[in-house]
Amino acid sequence: MTLAELQGIYDTPFFDLLERARSTFSSHWNRSEVQLCTLLSIKTGGCSEDCAYCAQSVRYHTGVRTERLMDPEAVMEVARRARENGSTRFCMGAAWKGVRDGDAKFEQVLQIVRAVSQLGMEVCVTLGQLSLREAEKLKEAGVTAYNHNIDTSEEYYPEIVSTHSYSDRLNTIRAVQQANLSVCCGGIVGMGETELDRLKMLEVLTSFDPPPESVPINCLMPMPGTPLEDQPPVEIFELVRLIATARIALPKAKVRLSAGRTRLSKEAQALCLFAGANSIFYGNRLLTAENPGVDHDRELLSALDLSAQPPRLE
Repeated sequence: MTLAELQGIYDTPFFDLLERARSTFSSHWNRSEVQLCTLLSIKTGGCSEDCAYCAQSVRYHTGVRTERLMDPEAVMEVARRARENGSTRFCMGAAWKGVRDGDAKFEQVLQIVRAVSQLGMEVCVTLGQLSLREAEKLKEAGVTAYNHNIDTSEEYYPEIVSTHSYSDRLNTIRAVQQANLSVCCGGIVGMGETELDRLKMLEVLTSFDPPPESVPINCLMPMPGTPLEDQPPVEIFELVRLIATARIALPKAKVRLSAGRTRLSKEAQALCLFAGANSIFYGNRLLTAENPGVDHDRELLSALDLSAQPPRLE
């Protein structure tokens, strides 16, 4: 989809945009269901990258301690609890620049993936940069999707990260696609980018072949000690417009209302879900940021007459 087409959708009168997005959503998904996903940091802190939003970078004084890779059984305990609470996707993140076949840490991750994949949930990992070889190994171990966000537009990206390029991100995504893994790829809003930057990000996502299986839309959680610690919350109607536009442009993708929900009211989250978001991160923590608790989300879904999406593994 072209940038002009995306701009035309985004600029549609607000309620007309919501109606179109809702119609698109209803044509492709059960609109009373929301996928529940659990995200676990299996290796926290000590990352060499300088992503301006991230508390796990060694370049910033954020109070996040560097921890070793979690023991497989400790990960399994969290994964089992996530499944019992209704999650159908278990996502694991490690604060690394990337992984390489043959490294001990990568072999440990493969061991963890093999165990978690036996629980019947979708398994998603985010480990930074990788090549086709690592992607193939992850698929063989049981990974169903790889998360690698492009964050924003290519033009604005250097304002956020200098330790790798936008092309590096796209190269990893190509390797993931070549390995026939699903791509989970989205962005972060509220980093000082313009609305045009957000649409340019969507333009890139719509150019993927095949399109991303899931598109996380994160609202920046300003972390003390990072360069973006003083950023104000994203304007809610801009967020809803972006979600609605993403739903129309990528009708078959799960649009995930991801980080930042603690800065959104229940009413704001309801608008996002109406506009086409059909997946949330579920649990009281996302890597190093707070997230609404399980009870809070159960109450919200109940109030909106929504239910958890059942597993859809082949």
